[in-house]
Amino acid sequence: MAVNARLISKWYLSMFALPGYDAFLGFLLISAAVPVLALVTNKLLAPRSRTGERELTYESGMEPIGGAWIQFNIRYYMFALVFVIFDVETVFLYPWAVAFHRLGLLAFIEALIFIAILLVALAYAWRKGALEWS
Repeated sequence: MAVNARLISKWYLSMFALPGYDAFLGFLLISAAVPVLALVTNKLLAPRSRTGERELTYESGMEPIGGAWIQFNIRYYMFALVFVIFDVETVFLYPWAVAFHRLGLLAFIEALIFIAILLVALAYAWRKGALEWS
């Protein structure tokens, strides 16, 4: 029976464990435990009373005037969205540029197609006026 359990555990480890990723698994467990530990610590140590001064809104040391609901212009959000999209696309292009000499012609063509799609999206946003601030 012990031999059978040993064979099953070897099979399980060979099928589901990635050799050489022990440090990554440790990092993943620690990085998942830190926010949980912070939330639990906050729940245990935070004061429980919610009366008086603790219920007031604090805004630069002054009493707030008026409501908190302010309508922002949609152009601000569009400008921010376009920035975030192109910023993320730059992050995708960086690893390609680092490994360019090893990837070959097919990867170069794929990167050109990717950049062409980005340029079409930029032209569309420009034409729709998403890049104009006024």
